[in-house]
Amino acid sequence: MAKTNFKDIQYAFTAHLRDPENNPAPEGIEDRRMGIYRDLFYNNIEGFIARGFPVIRRIYSDENWHRMVRDFFSRHKSQSPYFLEISQEFLAYLQNEREPQPEDPAGLLELAHYEWVELALSVSDETNQLDGIDTNGDLLTGHPVFSPLAWSLAYSLPVHKMSADYLPEPTPEQPTYLVVYRNRNDKVKFMEINPVTARLMYMLENDDNMTGRQALQQIADEMKHPDPGVVMSGGLSALQELHSYGIILGTRR
Repeated sequence: MAKTNFKDIQYAFTAHLRDPENNPAPEGIEDRRMGIYRDLFYNNIEGFIARGFPVIRRIYSDENWHRMVRDFFSRHKSQSPYFLEISQEFLAYLQNEREPQPEDPAGLLELAHYEWVELALSVSDETNQLDGIDTNGDLLTGHPVFSPLAWSLAYSLPVHKMSADYLPEPTPEQPTYLVVYRNRNDKVKFMEINPVTARLMYMLENDDNMTGRQALQQIADEMKHPDPGVVMSGGLSALQELHSYGIILGTRR
């Protein structure tokens, strides 16, 4: 019975910390002491989220921001115990649990995903393994190998430009294609690419046997381009640029 009672107290304690307005504190605990825990837990979570989503934080007023974070803190059941994965949990909350609010900017979910990607890449323990890769291989005759620390992404809005002073609306006709990557100095950077380069990356990343030339020839066929040589030349320049930034590591031996 004593253990059961203690468990009940624990549940009441944590429920109060999550949502003090709707869950009373356990009896017999001074409110001043409970206040220390309330502030400590909430401020820790809020701080991690604010650092993980700095653009979103600046877009929202203090009142709306804290209302959203409090809703996350009180309702979301995190699947990970790690502080570094709080941002991933907040993204899951935005995608699956948060009801849209009038103050939400267009593209909130896309912006949140983009900001999460930056954090995920910065803490990723992936490494660039060069075994079996010719770092100076021919990008046309060989199969270009991409860094696991480079993610090709497509968004309906230019999320990399969004800020409190720039909230694009309505949705542009042309999607935004980005490569977000961690460079050789472990700095997370992004590169805006055109649809052809995005298609090229997709094809090469999903077919380990395709050469750069084969991918570009298929793209030229898809485009019904009158001069495939133009596609080949432009595509080679794009591959060389990706290689110069370490997004392409080389070609498979």
